[in-house]
Amino acid sequence: MFRPLRRTRQELPQDVCQRLLAENTYGVLAVLGDEDYPYAVPLNYVCRDNCLYMHCAREGHKIDALRKSPRASFCVVDAHEIDTKLLTTHYRSVIAFGTVRIVEDREEVRAAVSHLSLTLAPSNRAGLEEELRTLLDKTTILEFRIEHCTGKEENTLAAARRKAAQEAQAQE
Repeated sequence: MFRPLRRTRQELPQDVCQRLLAENTYGVLAVLGDEDYPYAVPLNYVCRDNCLYMHCAREGHKIDALRKSPRASFCVVDAHEIDTKLLTTHYRSVIAFGTVRIVEDREEVRAAVSHLSLTLAPSNRAGLEEELRTLLDKTTILEFRIEHCTGKEENTLAAARRKAAQEAQAQE
């Protein structure tokens, strides 16, 4: 169903993919939009229990697309550095494939908004309850359930990761 990564030497192990999704908070959600054109939108997110949670407005292009088809992908770029001497980009990225559910249950929405708020604005704990009261009726929460995930990194980063793994294995 899902294509294997073509450049297997650059493929990230699944545990690294999961860690990168958990450590980051910003990515791009891609859905099947109007007239079957891809529609990709950048969003803040949090990762929990093999799901990504994001918030958005109650209506719009993204919501219409998800009601038509819940299948989506989500891309996170963890590392990005341009090397002008080598004319390359040192990158590390993850693409998750899955289905998106619009969360309807009020307690699930409250838990997701709380998790998003504490993750994205940890210094604002004091204002969290007021924020929850304000946002609960205005916010839509999307739950992206990950079905498949691939990660890839640029050759230099991949070689360094392989070398570190070999050295760690040699020390055991």
